[in-house]
Amino acid sequence: MPPFTFIGVPIDSVGRAGGTEHGPAALRKLGLPAALGGPDGGDLAVRIRGEIRDPATGILASDAVLATTTAIRAAVGERIAAGGRPLLAGGCCAELPGALAGARDALGPLGLVNFDGHMDLYDGETSPTGEAADMPVSVALGLGPAGWVATAGGASVGPGQLSLLGFRDREESVEAGMRQPETLDPRPLVHPVEAVRSDPGGTGAEVAAALAGAGPFWLHFDVDALDQAAFPATDYLMSGGLAWPEVDAALAALAASPRLVGVSLGCYNPEKDPGAACGRRLVELLGGALGASAPGERRTKRSKDAGRPNSSAIWPTEDAAPRRVRRRRAQNSS
Repeated sequence: MPPFTFIGVPIDSVGRAGGTEHGPAALRKLGLPAALGGPDGGDLAVRIRGEIRDPATGILASDAVLATTTAIRAAVGERIAAGGRPLLAGGCCAELPGALAGARDALGPLGLVNFDGHMDLYDGETSPTGEAADMPVSVALGLGPAGWVATAGGASVGPGQLSLLGFRDREESVEAGMRQPETLDPRPLVHPVEAVRSDPGGTGAEVAAALAGAGPFWLHFDVDALDQAAFPATDYLMSGGLAWPEVDAALAALAASPRLVGVSLGCYNPEKDPGAACGRRLVELLGGALGASAPGERRTKRSKDAGRPNSSAIWPTEDAAPRRVRRRRAQNSS
């Protein structure tokens, strides 16, 4: 499998400068491209600016979000078509629809593992904030704001090829009126945080095997899958999350699949990480799971343990937690 190419996506869907848009530069400085063992593809020329919620889409800074999706879609599609595997370093989760659209353009239908403290099935009406980061999975399914879905070229993922992994926002999302996964047909794979905690590696391997059996898949990892005590450098803190070893085991099992075509990382805010301890640990985590030097023996063993059938290469060319209240990031938070 080709190594991952680091691509920075400096965006924050609150619509102001700062926050997660500094994530790519911080992770580059901490050595993530080298830890991945692949090329550094630089940063995309994208930003999200604007504090007005569009009445048609329900999205904050809607025009900038749609332009960002277009740019990400093109970059990911080109990278995969050239035989590469992109790792999008966000930035916030608003990067996901463009990433999936680009992968679909290059490869056809694909699956998604959304490894996230939230299910992200809001839309322009049910989102409490209008932030694009509330709704990426809805957009990927073709159920989000119509203008955003159209910009992404329609749905990228079917509900039967969706895995919601590690979430803990059920109570809050029901109260807000968010679409629930049980209403989707067919139903997605649903593993809340308690299921992951009980067997992180086994759950990751089970999900990878299920999705890989149908084709390629994308992995989105939001750092808020981690407990707030383990990773405070994010804007939407939540207790009841996973510990580092649990995330490590689950990610390693997912990364072992040769059907993994790309990864996106969301919601690291270096402004909340003054000593860079969270960033360094994140680089260690991703390098260990996704880097070119990850032990082949460990990957092979986990793949066999998961019962995953051997797959041919898919590359087109050689080369219940206390409820969290989602709020927009404060103007001058740090």
